[in-house]
Amino acid sequence: MSTTVTLATLNIHKGLSPLNRKLVIHELRERLHGLDSDILFLQEVQGEHARHGRRFSDWPELPQHEHIADGRYREIIYGLNASHRHGHHGNAILSAFPVVNWTNRNVSHHRFERRGHLMARLEVPGWPRPLTCVCVHLGLLQASRVMQIERLAGFLQEACLPDDPLIVAGDFNDWRARKSGVSAGLFATLGLTEVFEARHGKPARTFPAALPVLSLDRIYARGVSVVSAARLAGVVHGVSWRGLSDHAGLWVEFSFAT
Repeated sequence: MSTTVTLATLNIHKGLSPLNRKLVIHELRERLHGLDSDILFLQEVQGEHARHGRRFSDWPELPQHEHIADGRYREIIYGLNASHRHGHHGNAILSAFPVVNWTNRNVSHHRFERRGHLMARLEVPGWPRPLTCVCVHLGLLQASRVMQIERLAGFLQEACLPDDPLIVAGDFNDWRARKSGVSAGLFATLGLTEVFEARHGKPARTFPAALPVLSLDRIYARGVSVVSAARLAGVVHGVSWRGLSDHAGLWVEFSFAT
């Protein structure tokens, strides 16, 4: 079995530049299409925002997840997490592969910060079992993240067989990196290994994107063999990712572990 899969994760900052001065959703769509990943995990996706629609003359007619997917991804999954008087936002998974099933689990810790775990099972051609994908965006408080990781572990222990291939990725808001115990906990409960930590000795620094010093964004995996991994910051292979978000994205290529 030689089929490889590429996946990228990015907090898109609601399609705005890091200081919210400029709409960059069109440039972001162009870069992501150029990256040509099979699967995209997106956080802070603006499903609707009436005020921004009036503020920016080139605000897309489609919701941001559909705008980014248009012309490239056949499967579009949006997990609405937070609603407000101007619209709503959440996480999204865009896939070139068929979706077997999906769900969005509410894991909000308090009413001021709405969060969800967006899970999808994908049918990858040539793979003997579906690939389970979970896009996450954890809370800003340590207590919130602890609860959300516990919920994630419990949910996946029930939803997946121990040898199912599994990817959990997104914005973990994990300011303390190794000291927080997130990686150790996910390995102990689910057998997940952080891709960059396994390959390079530590998670990739992704925040702030202009000068990354914190490892907020992660890709955890099991049941797959990692071929390569890269951080989408600055200029990568001649393509500039500057000014498209306050987070740097991550990209990984992997195959089914035989």
